Amino acid sequence: MEKPGADRRTALLETCFDVFCRHGLENTGLKLLADACGVTNGALLYHFGSKDNIVIESTAHCMAKVEDDFMAHAPRSFADIERFLREMPYITARLHGEKYRFMYQVYASPKYREQGKTFFQGVNVRYWQYALQLSGQLGMPTDYIQGMIYVFVRACVHYAMFGDEEYLNLQLGAVRSSLRAYMAAGRSSGGPAAPMQKEETP
Repeated sequence: MEKPGADRRTALLETCFDVFCRHGLENTGLKLLADACGVTNGALLYHFGSKDNIVIESTAHCMAKVEDDFMAHAPRSFADIERFLREMPYITARLHGEKYRFMYQVYASPKYREQGKTFFQGVNVRYWQYALQLSGQLGMPTDYIQGMIYVFVRACVHYAMFGDEEYLNLQLGAVRSSLRAYMAAGRSSGGPAAPMQKEETP
């Protein structure tokens, strides 16, 4: 039996991840995964070695895709930031709530702690790359943007998992206050002050 090509392997991982997200870690057995993929238990084990490997690989692959989807909605200018703040918590909850709940189920488990550390080291690298990309578009320092990404993503993820409007609005208020302080510092130093839309409560 040949190992699957990259496209086939990716398709298997994404199908398995969808099943995990629907049923949870403990309620998802190898047969359920294999049936969803249209293969036998033995074939799935041949390709990935164990259920643990499927959990680890599918979570890392699919959550990196979720990050990319999140940043595909990123603001295209400073004036576009408010649109991003208003929309993304609700887009994230609608599209990715189940995925975040499963990811935390995996990485909060002592069994997968080391894999979680590795994944979040990769998150640090990817967030820096996102911040570099956005720096020129927003006219803001890369390290400042990276910090704002962490705060805002945490707010969106918490809302997606728990629907906690109070926490979300407090975090959004902190982001907006930080942006206003940044604008004020730019004005006082004689630098350009980018316009920010009036704050709106969703």
